[in-house]
Amino acid sequence: MNSCVSSILSFGLLIGIGVPLVATALEPCRIEIHDDESGWPVPLVELRTVSGIRYVSDDAGIIACDAPELMDRETWFYVQGQGYGVSPDGFGYEGIRLKPQPGGVLRVPVTRRVIARRVGRITGSGLYSESTKLGEIPLVDESGIIGCDSVQTTTHNGQLHWVWGDSNLAHYPLGIFEASGATSPLTPLKSLEPPLVLPLNYFRDSRGRPRSVSKIDGRGPTWLDALISLEDAQGQFHLVASYVKVDPPLSVWQRGLCEWNEQTERFEIVQVLWTKGNDDGTSTPIVPSGHSSTWQDEYGQVWALFGNPFPTLKMRAKYEHWCDPASWQTVPSQAQLMSSEGLPVKVHSGSIAWNAYRNRWVTVFMEAFGTPAAFGELWYAESKSPWGPWGTPVKVLSHQNYSFYNPQIHTSLVANAGQHLFFEGTYTILFAGTTNSKSMAPTFPLATPRYEYNQILYRLDLNDPRLRAAQFN
Repeated sequence: MNSCVSSILSFGLLIGIGVPLVATALEPCRIEIHDDESGWPVPLVELRTVSGIRYVSDDAGIIACDAPELMDRETWFYVQGQGYGVSPDGFGYEGIRLKPQPGGVLRVPVTRRVIARRVGRITGSGLYSESTKLGEIPLVDESGIIGCDSVQTTTHNGQLHWVWGDSNLAHYPLGIFEASGATSPLTPLKSLEPPLVLPLNYFRDSRGRPRSVSKIDGRGPTWLDALISLEDAQGQFHLVASYVKVDPPLSVWQRGLCEWNEQTERFEIVQVLWTKGNDDGTSTPIVPSGHSSTWQDEYGQVWALFGNPFPTLKMRAKYEHWCDPASWQTVPSQAQLMSSEGLPVKVHSGSIAWNAYRNRWVTVFMEAFGTPAAFGELWYAESKSPWGPWGTPVKVLSHQNYSFYNPQIHTSLVANAGQHLFFEGTYTILFAGTTNSKSMAPTFPLATPRYEYNQILYRLDLNDPRLRAAQFN
């Protein structure tokens, strides 16, 4: 019997007796997405095949292409990058042809079409999932959080405190509905550039899972707002916030003030300000809301300001005044600004901060019912005073049929930030959906894997000439 026949018989015998045949796994093809101007890696760029296979770059700008049917075959990938992209071809398709190969490396340059530069995703799972598939060590550990709503941050007792809204966990669809939280160093970033390495120390339960930090009694979720650290008359600092209790879908039934307990590491009620049904039927009281900032007046008095984005409430920046609603003062704020084209820009949510480089108050805010995304268009503006008037806004970030809301400016993420301004916001399909002009039928986006319902960090170069319309001397 010759060797060829013997091999065939042996192969048949192995199948007949049930011995499994093991296929060798293909090594993925490494696809690197980079900014064609700076060379920076670009997270959140989606490559999608004609057959609907989707890949999304991680915080290192990496995609591990592992579909065996794509290997050694010229393949068209649509490119969609929420502010980054490639030029359309003659048919209007925005994409690129690639030939993935096992173990190969491909580089895809994309053009930044927005003023803000994407630094990376802050929260959620698999921040470096694609890089890990290629054998690289993740630059940050898994947090256990897979998604979370809007952020509040403030400096307290030598640390940066972070609080997020409703947060998703992997083990069950219902996660944390009494806020999740973490701490970090005051200047946690070592670099102005991606890939993003942000050390967050989450508050965890006895099993090591991220836990709630505001388990306040009463039905429904607890949402925190107006986070700030204030000094009392004895020189002790208190980490405080406003809270609301919520009935489905978005009906507030209680408002109050809460304070961080340093021993239990949880927020506890200080004062209930209003409960639905227990009042005289008048409107709900004014409560500190939005993001906080501090301002020193011409007499040297320091005030705590609260607004979303522009201040609507002020008080002396002392713990005793925060505890005394009678000392609070309401202030008017601008409802809209005018763009350089003379069009109204309706202000929705955002934050303000003093910027030493510009020697101005600056704001990053989301436009209400903007275009193309109803709740995904972000603008930058400046003022000589936190009270305004705020000057001409310039759009710095735009989204295609996706929401990006509640942006917060960060003033201390990196040492010597100089001309660079950082902000983050919530990236989600919530409240998204466009209308087809022909059929008037609503169309809704697909959730971006891993990025959906998470916080993404951006950076503005305040020397960018495209911001000049917003800047004045």
